Amino acid sequence: MALANSTRGTGFPIIDSHVHLYDPTRPQGVPWPNPKQTTIYRTFLPADYRRIVNPFGVVGMIAVECSPWVEDNYWVLDAAAKDTIVVGTVGMLHPGSPEFREHLPRLHKNRLFLGIRLRWGRPDNPKVADSDFISDLSLLAEAGLALDSVGKAGLLTELVRITDKVPNLRVIVDHLPDITPPEEPAERARYEEALRELGKRPQVYVKVSEIFQRFDENGRRIWSGGRVPHDLEFYRQRIERIWEQFGEDRVLFGSDWTNSEPMGTYSQTLDIVRQFFTGKGQGAAEKFFWKNSLAVYRWRSRAADQPS
Repeated sequence: MALANSTRGTGFPIIDSHVHLYDPTRPQGVPWPNPKQTTIYRTFLPADYRRIVNPFGVVGMIAVECSPWVEDNYWVLDAAAKDTIVVGTVGMLHPGSPEFREHLPRLHKNRLFLGIRLRWGRPDNPKVADSDFISDLSLLAEAGLALDSVGKAGLLTELVRITDKVPNLRVIVDHLPDITPPEEPAERARYEEALRELGKRPQVYVKVSEIFQRFDENGRRIWSGGRVPHDLEFYRQRIERIWEQFGEDRVLFGSDWTNSEPMGTYSQTLDIVRQFFTGKGQGAAEKFFWKNSLAVYRWRSRAADQPS
C-alpha cells in the first residue's frame, strides 16, 4: 500500500499502541480520570488525538480502555468507528466473571476489537489457579485476540504462570519501564527470573511506555511534584535492558496519552524512544514503531497513509 504523508521525521509511519479515550461530560461521567487530575480531566476523542500527533508522522493508534464498566467497551468502539486514525481498541473485560462469556463474542464481531486489558494486583482480580479464569483466557486466545496486562513487579511472575497454562495467548506487558524491581532479595530474584523467562517466550511483547519518572532533589523516585528528566541518557540503561531481554521483534511504541501528559509533551515522549530505537538501525526502528504492533494485535489499516 502506498503511504501518503506518513513518514515525517522518521522515514516510516508510526502506530501508537497505547492511547486513552474518554469523555467526562457524559451523563454517567467516567471512572478515570478523576476531577483532581486537572490537566487531563477533559474530553479526549480521536479528533483531539489527531490534532496533537499530526506534526509527528503518527498515522494510527490503538485505544486502550481504562474503564472497568462493561458498557464502555462499546462506547470506545463507537468513538473509534468515527475516525480512521484508530486502527483498533483494547477493551476491559474480567476473565472468570459472568459477563466475560456474554460480551466477548459480541465485542469480537467488531473488527476494531483487538483484545482485552487486565489490571493485575487488584483485590477483585481472580487467581491464576482459578479454572474459569484460565478457561476464559483460552477463549481469548482461540479468538485470535491479545491480552494487555499492567501491574507492579509481581505481574511478571503471574504472566509466566498464565503463559504456561495458555501458551497460544499473545500477551503484552504494558509500561514495563515504569515497573520498579523489588528491593527485598527473594522478591527481586523472583522478578529477575520471571523477566528472563518471559524474554524467552515469543508470544510475549513489551510496550516501552511510561518511561518518564519523577525524582526529588536527592534523586529518589517520587510520585508527585519533583522533577521529570527528559534526557534519554537518564533512561537508557532501563530501555537497553528491555531491548536485550526481548529483542527487536517484541517491543512496541505506546505513548500512554493522555496519562503521560503531566510527565512531558507528546514530542518529548516520542523523542526519547525515537532517539533510542533509530540508534538500533532503520529496520529495528520500523519494527518498534509499527510492525511489532501489527504482529501482536493484527490490526487492519483504515486509511491510505497507514501501512498494512
